[in-house]
Amino acid sequence: MIEIKNIYKSFEQNDVLIDISKVFNKGETNLIIGRSGSGKTVLLKSIVGLLDVDRGQIFYDSRDFTKMNHNARKKLRQEMGMVFQGGALFDSLTVEENIRFPLDMFSELSAAEKQKQVDFCLDRVNLVDANKLYPSEISGGMQKRVAIARAIVMNPKYLFCDEPNSGLDPETSMVIDELIHSITVDLQITTIINTHDMNSVMEIGDNILFISEGEMCWEGNRKEILHADNQKLQEFVFANKQYQKIRDERISDL
Repeated sequence: MIEIKNIYKSFEQNDVLIDISKVFNKGETNLIIGRSGSGKTVLLKSIVGLLDVDRGQIFYDSRDFTKMNHNARKKLRQEMGMVFQGGALFDSLTVEENIRFPLDMFSELSAAEKQKQVDFCLDRVNLVDANKLYPSEISGGMQKRVAIARAIVMNPKYLFCDEPNSGLDPETSMVIDELIHSITVDLQITTIINTHDMNSVMEIGDNILFISEGEMCWEGNRKEILHADNQKLQEFVFANKQYQKIRDERISDL
């Protein structure tokens, strides 16, 4: 579980995050949503420590991340996995080498143990027999699956995904969503996903935080979001024509 309490962040006197508090539960896909410039990316970067907050606290299973020194934060980061927006794979390394990279950097496993863990992760993301291929030899969807495999190879307690469906077609996006959700549930990870993809929200939004202009405007789940009595949220959701149609059908049934 990750808990943030009364988070504030500003840049050059411009408030970007304003008094945000939220609990992100283990075994659920926790989504941060909002328009571009809403502050959701800054919030995600603050939670993982890429940015320091001005005020507030961040707890990882009751451990106060904001009070940790450099070494303590470095140790905690070994419990984190990260899926970057562009995948961030090393072009000069094979799929297998990309996935093994965190193990080579941070673990003391033997070569055989590393290989076993890499093979397990490849199987978990349905990429068996892709070991020796390079990123340029596989599709965008496969690259995202490699990125997910690399993110979970250290058996993390916490998984962060920044726009994991960016650049993918709708069908492949659904595959990635389901993969992240199933890994989260099966491995009981605390997963936080930064996204603007409404399809992801409706498919895997177990726990949703909506941010507007740096403020927390709504929280709930995918079953509640279409019926939420919140004008800013409704404008965000129904800006997508697909969900505008769902709203119109809902109104006509009244």
